[in-house]
Formats: sequence, C-alpha cells, structure tokens
Amino acid sequence: MFRADTPIPPNLNSQGGGHYYFIDRDGKAFRHILNFLRLGRLDLPLGYGETALLRAEADFYQIQPLLDALRELEASQGTPAPTAALLHADVDASPRVVHFSARQGPHHYELSSAQVDTFRANLFCTDQECLGALRARFGVANEERAEGGPHFRLEWAPRPTELPEVEYRKLGLQPLWTGGPGERREVVGTPGFLEEVLRVALEHGFRLDSVFPDPEDLLNSRSLRFVRH
Repeated sequence: MFRADTPIPPNLNSQGGGHYYFIDRDGKAFRHILNFLRLGRLDLPLGYGETALLRAEADFYQIQPLLDALRELEASQGTPAPTAALLHADVDASPRVVHFSARQGPHHYELSSAQVDTFRANLFCTDQECLGALRARFGVANEERAEGGPHFRLEWAPRPTELPEVEYRKLGLQPLWTGGPGERREVVGTPGFLEEVLRVALEHGFRLDSVFPDPEDLLNSRSLRFVRH
C-alpha cells in the first residue's frame, strides 16, 4: 500500500503538509494493535472483552504474530470459542440515466430515458452463523452472489416502472429479494436493505454500536456497525 508503485494513491491534506492514507477500520482496537507492534507483546486492560473484535482487526491487517498471541490468550483463559463477534454493513447507491428506444406503434419508435439506482452492499461478519443467515435472508445461500470467508457482497438495481423488462434484462441488472416462502418481497433501496440486516443482527444477539454518517437517520445511513460481547 505504501510502495512507490502502489495503485492506491494517498489523499491530499487540504490543510497542507503533504499526503496521508485513510484506513476505514476501528480506531479503538487499533490502539492495541499499535502497542503490540511497538512492544512485541499483547498487553490488554484487565477484563478486556473485545478479543473477537481485535482478532478480526488483526486478521484484516494480516498480523500473524498478533493472531497467535490472541489464540494463546483465549486458550489460557479457557475460552475455546468466544461468542463475541463483529458485524459491519456498508451500502452505497449510484444513480444513472439509461436511454432506450420505446415502441409507440408498428413502425414508430421514440427515444426514452429512465433513472436506475444501483446499490452495492458489503457485509463483514466474524460469526459464520449470522453470515449464513444473512445470505439466506437475501436468497444467496447457494453462494451464487456470495464470496467466501467473512466477506459478503451484493449488487442490485430495482427496475423503474418506466423501463421495459426487456431493456432491464439487456442492461444485465437484477433485483434483490428477501424473505422466506410466502413472504418474498423486493428490496428497493437502502432502508429496506438495512432493515433486514438490523433484524438478522438482533436475532443473533448483536447490538448497534455506530451509525455513519447520521446517527439520527439509521435506515438511510451508509454504514452500520454491530458488536456482540
């Protein structure tokens, strides 16, 4: 990431003073990662209860010595499988205008347009049971649109009523559905998607830890973070 030939450019500091990199990860957990890298040993506060979260961060940064130290700590405490877990949900919407020919008669076509909103969601969960429930909730338990590991990505675009079905299929777009047999319904936007994530998170014992960017507008946020201790 920091090599001269990296494809990831740094951000420009608007206040002057050169460039910087922004890594969107948990700041409180990073304190313990820095101390481990500085001291070469794992020193956690007495009664520290977020080892699963710290392990998820160590796995993200691929710090194998820290992962080993956490494993030894958990073994010494007699907790072979801690229930603490982290769930992070990000969703982004990208509107675009598509143009198509609409048939008005046997030999009469008119150029029309419609706005299509494409949604991209990324879910990260350290609890495999909860991650599996999310995949099942959105109809991708067969791994058709899911990736392995703790990451889970989706992309969908609801069809506007003014866009013909045939044109929608030509664009390679697809909707997102949720619910089980008899209650299948389409997810048409960010609020519907985050509401389903919230339901699954609460069903698996998570609590909401942070909302970005506006904590007062939960279902229209871009990022939700849940923790389970």
